[in-house]
Amino acid sequence: MKTASGSPFVFLLLCSSFAYPVFANDNRPVTMEDIKALEAQLAELKRRFITQIPQPKDVAKTEKPAPKVNTETKTHTLDVYATMRPTFGRIEDRGEDQYDVRDALSHAGVKATHRFNDDWAAELHGEWSIDVQNTGEFGRSRRAYTALVTPVGRFGIGKQRPAQYLFIAEYVDIFNHANSPFAYDVESLFFVDNLISYRLDTGPITFVAVGQFDGDNNDNNNDLFNAGVSYNKDGLHAAITYQMNDVYDQQVRLGENSLWAGSLAYEFTDRFYAAVSYQDKTYERENVADRDGSTLDLSFAYKLSKYYKLKTGYFDFDDGYNNSDPNNQSYDGYNLTLEWLPTPPLRVHFEYLTKSYTNNQDFDSLSVGFRYDFRTSINY
Repeated sequence: MKTASGSPFVFLLLCSSFAYPVFANDNRPVTMEDIKALEAQLAELKRRFITQIPQPKDVAKTEKPAPKVNTETKTHTLDVYATMRPTFGRIEDRGEDQYDVRDALSHAGVKATHRFNDDWAAELHGEWSIDVQNTGEFGRSRRAYTALVTPVGRFGIGKQRPAQYLFIAEYVDIFNHANSPFAYDVESLFFVDNLISYRLDTGPITFVAVGQFDGDNNDNNNDLFNAGVSYNKDGLHAAITYQMNDVYDQQVRLGENSLWAGSLAYEFTDRFYAAVSYQDKTYERENVADRDGSTLDLSFAYKLSKYYKLKTGYFDFDDGYNNSDPNNQSYDGYNLTLEWLPTPPLRVHFEYLTKSYTNNQDFDSLSVGFRYDFRTSINY
């Protein structure tokens, strides 16, 4: 049985009771005042009737939220990689011709990263060369360090890349050769052991400072200091660095080397890239005259098509000795490389390289080589 609040019959009875006084006297004509009075009574009745109807509950307010899915965040990353870079070519060096299988810095490595507490992470990195041009065994260590990433920067201890390579050499080091970059190569830094490093990235600006502390050799305190700042954004790289290191003959200090360097690189389009690096070096010696030298490397790359790329470079190394000095080993030269890239991991290259020495016979080589890269990452 329905309640009175929901019965149409009760509603009609109420309407009749409200209307009866108005039309009780059938002999009096109905006026506008009567009609208005009836309308007011019907409106009041409707208001009372609506207030008695139960309203539906607010589903949005009463509905329970969906249970949260408890997914575990993966905080560990393991990278395993290797690159094999054998070459074969005809080499003319100091008047002697030879054919030889050589290596363009083959190596393999492993890097483990553990992220914790939001902006914190721990790194472990080991990398070793592969002696392709001889026995094919694992050779010397290239990297061996542990680092701690914090909200105020990254701190590392062990054998690492210095600022000099990261900011100056890396952007011109685009060729498939063990001695690339060809002017930078002779006396500059690639990997440094016994190194303490600090790195801070803030937007497009990166600051790196490193110091070498090898207590068993050379100075008992700091043996090398290298710092630099770089800007990287929208295909543009610009950097400046400073380096100072002591020079020893066993335990006898001969003096120190210091240098300022700069680099500039720009990717004009997805097909054309250009880079330049320059180092101004001062050789300060205690028992002989000081001298000033420099290195200059220019590198260019042009993508001919989807599968072919052309690279070329010019380089100039000046060790600061006079041209008539028999110790002078200065040279300049250029190289030209054609790459075939049939698949992303594989690179087949043909290279011509020439060096012209001030006091020695020239160097020429014509070579072909393969480069195959492997990398896999595991998150857990």
